[in-house]
Amino acid sequence: MIFSMNAQDLLEGLNTVTRALSARPSKQILEGVLISAEDNRVQMTCSDGSLVIEYTNAASIQEEGQAVLPGRLFTELIRKMPSGTVSISITDNRTAMIRCMKNRSNLAIMNAAEYPEIRPLTSGSQVKIPQKKLKDMITRVVFAIATDESRQILTGSLLEVSRSEARMVALDGFRLAMQKLFQPFELPDGMDVVKAIIPGKVLNELARILPDDDAFCTMLFNQNRMQCTFGNIRMSSVLLAGEYIDYRRILPTEFKSEARANRASVQDAIDRASLMAREGKNNLIKMSFREDVLKITSNAELGDVEEEMEASLVGDPVDIAFNARYITDVIRNVSDDNLCMKFNSSVSPCVVVPQNGDDYIYLILPVRVFQ
Repeated sequence: MIFSMNAQDLLEGLNTVTRALSARPSKQILEGVLISAEDNRVQMTCSDGSLVIEYTNAASIQEEGQAVLPGRLFTELIRKMPSGTVSISITDNRTAMIRCMKNRSNLAIMNAAEYPEIRPLTSGSQVKIPQKKLKDMITRVVFAIATDESRQILTGSLLEVSRSEARMVALDGFRLAMQKLFQPFELPDGMDVVKAIIPGKVLNELARILPDDDAFCTMLFNQNRMQCTFGNIRMSSVLLAGEYIDYRRILPTEFKSEARANRASVQDAIDRASLMAREGKNNLIKMSFREDVLKITSNAELGDVEEEMEASLVGDPVDIAFNARYITDVIRNVSDDNLCMKFNSSVSPCVVVPQNGDDYIYLILPVRVFQ
């Protein structure tokens, strides 16, 4: 195999695909990046056994072939190369010679025949979502995906796509996050909704490499796998098996109180209160809503914090406490200028929704505080 291509294109591809490499691969071959050169294109592939990322770009091919190079070392070598054209030649099935201008490096390679066969999905339920909007949906819910493997189904996020909207839902037992995208979607004939439970790690990597534009990401699902195609990148992964929790039953439909305040002011106050909360035993922040005032407090052995700001309240006064990290995660992902919080009691879930519309819902469980 002999080919040459732009160093920046090569580095971009390697930075993308090596996101699929595992810190502790099950097989040595999965430490590598599979390079395939044919038809004036180079395809790079990395996998951890369940997640696969492929990147394809134009190249000048002198001799077609395949080889597996050490993924992270190869990437760092290319990162240190000067700008220009990189030439890679493999002639003895043991060593890759890498040249750029006056630089030359040799890398030991692995046998491409040992690399697991990667078969792209060719059939299933297809959905197209604008890349920028999909990226935004993911980044605003992933914080609520569970990390505890004891409830594996919650280590993923539920994607539901109907003909008029897409929903992405994540919950970890302490908070729930849901983002909605309202637009027409084309679904396979005879299907009213497409559902998939996508692993959290896959969503995190997808959000990192999705371009920030309005081109479509084509998502293809079968019973146990997902494939996303956008630009010159293809990502595929296993899906989580099982039934997701019926999140609709968790969401309250009626409330006794509704409070509103400036989101940025609340976020800044909570950030300051969190400094003290972290020094305490329970990492708690207390919020007290009255007719036109919101008071935020936190206490620890080293001191306490108290802040007041303007707010509006309709309904009963509310005194409620939250884990500082949980309430911070929610408020940071609210895009509106005003924060709208709804309550039933100090021990029932708080729901955060838009003042207008129905684009998102966040639910946070409070912490019971004994006076």
